[in-house]
Amino acid sequence: MKHIVLGTAGHVDHGKTALIKALTGVDTDRLKEEKERGISIELGFASLYLRNQHVLGVVDVPGHERFIRNMVSGAAGIDLVVLVIAADEGVMPQTREHLQICTLLGINKGIVAITKIDLVDADWLDLVEDDVSQFIKGTFLEDVPLIPVSSLSGAGLSELIDALSSMAGEIDEESDSGIFRLPIDRVFTMKGFGTVVTGTLTSGNVKVGEEIAVLPRGTLAKIRGIQIHNQTASSAEAGQRTAINLQGVEKAIIGRGDVLARPHTFNLSKRLDVRVKYLPGHDRKIKNRSLVRFHAGTSEVIARMILLDREELASGEEGNAQIILVAPTIAMAGDRFVLRSYSPVTTIGGGVIVDPLPRKHKRYAERVNREFGLLRDGADSEKIATIIERNGLGGIDIPQLTVRTGLHQDVINKALDVMYFQKKAVRIDVEDPRVVSFHIYQNFQDKILEEAREYHEKFPLKEGMLKEELRNNMGPFISSKLFNMAVRDLEKRGKVVVDREIVRMSGHRVDLKGELEGLRSEIADLYINAGLMPPTVREIMTTFSDQRDRTENVLGVMLKEGALVKISEDLYFHRDVIHQLRESYKNLLQKDGKATPASFKELTGLTRKFIIPLMEYFDMTKLTVRAGDHRILREREGK
Repeated sequence: MKHIVLGTAGHVDHGKTALIKALTGVDTDRLKEEKERGISIELGFASLYLRNQHVLGVVDVPGHERFIRNMVSGAAGIDLVVLVIAADEGVMPQTREHLQICTLLGINKGIVAITKIDLVDADWLDLVEDDVSQFIKGTFLEDVPLIPVSSLSGAGLSELIDALSSMAGEIDEESDSGIFRLPIDRVFTMKGFGTVVTGTLTSGNVKVGEEIAVLPRGTLAKIRGIQIHNQTASSAEAGQRTAINLQGVEKAIIGRGDVLARPHTFNLSKRLDVRVKYLPGHDRKIKNRSLVRFHAGTSEVIARMILLDREELASGEEGNAQIILVAPTIAMAGDRFVLRSYSPVTTIGGGVIVDPLPRKHKRYAERVNREFGLLRDGADSEKIATIIERNGLGGIDIPQLTVRTGLHQDVINKALDVMYFQKKAVRIDVEDPRVVSFHIYQNFQDKILEEAREYHEKFPLKEGMLKEELRNNMGPFISSKLFNMAVRDLEKRGKVVVDREIVRMSGHRVDLKGELEGLRSEIADLYINAGLMPPTVREIMTTFSDQRDRTENVLGVMLKEGALVKISEDLYFHRDVIHQLRESYKNLLQKDGKATPASFKELTGLTRKFIIPLMEYFDMTKLTVRAGDHRILREREGK
């Protein structure tokens, strides 16, 4: 069964509520003040059962200009509208404004009901019908039936129901992003149940027992019960008028304009990229940075409009803009919105959201206007690619791509498979399913190579750069998974070499020349001449204190090449000296079967300062193994 929401529109006191009661038996004016004043103030709701088995959720909207805000809230989510025009008054100001709002919200199916026909004669009714026909010319209602009705006598109601049944059959199912979202248009409490909210389920589905979030506050609640058309249900789907009983949340903290969604689905939006249209018929132009009232879903937020491609909008013109909201809202790409002037309050325009979470843009930027075109009119793959590009190296996951493109996850996954194959996007890894633009990823790899190249130029005597230092230099918001993936790919391509925690360009070789070669020779001579009692590293640095950095680098090169052997942090030996000592020590062990610090001292003539580190070094290099208070050859130990 298709889920269709029918809404009324029209001037105050033109008989919208009476017509709904005549069709459904439900009086949607429930407030005492509405009864006393004879006009609708709040939204009213009912269900209409048609002859072709369709069930329409009916939203009765107030017509008085003071309650246009409520009307906009009610119009969000409407699939089919009945424009109500009283025969005794004809087209009136709110008739025009309501039709404009319906057009701005993307409603394109409707019927015109001419009410109160019992108050006029046939000739007058003919004149009204002619006037209405002229009024709807050029609108989405231009070719729809004009059905005269009387809610008192019932005249014309059967024809109206037939027309609604026929039109309901023509309405296509709305495309659904698959993400549960229900903008709240009414909150109340029921004795024995607690807090109840109602709204039109914009997308996705929800079940009894699920935990949901009330946004933008973020309060968590559990769904205790669901009703659709006054019938208890276990679940609700996109397009249905739904009442939800919430457990764990008080009525006082929820209001019209809030949204129910699954936790962690939506980020709060305070900046929106939009395509905006200024309605025809206005003398004044809308200037850049104008203050406006922004209506989307069931919310109203004061906002400032930044025009990105012009200085002002003339009547009837369209343009690219950013809406800067004074309070956060919940939005998705493809959402329709209505703009009303800040003061005096009138409907001035509206449009569609093309990106609910953009960065701040530079005005008149060619790239930005090109992106607007792709997000508005591009193919699915172009919209996805644009949002991925906008998210840079931070990447973006599938749920957020859904929010920022308005496309269903299945559509996004299919498009991404093609983009991976065509090398237009890359996925970070299985555990981190964020997607990055391929060319941004390539630029990132180039930046890594450039950083490594500059490091080699600055420190030619160092083997390479610490991996963590390289990652930190790439920027504070680069994930370790993305960085590691980029380095692995560069290593596979033969661009870099990773040696434990060191990264270097594949062609980098430490080469001591000129003065540095002379310094190395001097240091080598010091260690060779000192034999088994070499200077400490600190003493070497003091000896060459006028060139400490060079000395440190040369020592590092000599250790890497093996010319020097590191026994401890402050004690190096020349490799020839260590090799000769190793042979002498081995002969002693083979002869005596063991060695002690005393016998090692007798062999070398060294003090304890050198004996202990050297004996531990030979343990570490697996020549010897400790057995009690002496050492034995590891070779013998293994026999």
